[in-house]
Amino acid sequence: MGKNLKVLAVDDDLINMKLIKSMLTKDENVSEVFEALNGADAIKELNNHPDIDIVLLDIIMPIMGGIETLQVIRADDRFQNLPIIVLTTDETKKGDSIESGANEFVRKPVKSAELIEKIHSLVDL
Repeated sequence: MGKNLKVLAVDDDLINMKLIKSMLTKDENVSEVFEALNGADAIKELNNHPDIDIVLLDIIMPIMGGIETLQVIRADDRFQNLPIIVLTTDETKKGDSIESGANEFVRKPVKSAELIEKIHSLVDL
């Protein structure tokens, strides 16, 4: 029996979103996956579902990018301890991501085993 984790996946690329959802649905601990196509939508999803357990966040997105999204999330007291994993092809964004409040960094293309392992390391199972 799984943990019933609620995951927010944030990525403007629909193919990446589909792949991430596919990886997550294979994890018995994940019960629900919320989607957002940019940072502004991610903030709305968090406000609508403050019980989300972890965020998977792309960095390079239109409207509101990942670094700005991290800063907005971390500025909200409710989400100070919310685990956030940054997913990006741009290795140079790792330092900025961690400085802005990300807990982990996963380089795209995402490997399923690595992603699931990092999720499990950040949430209480």
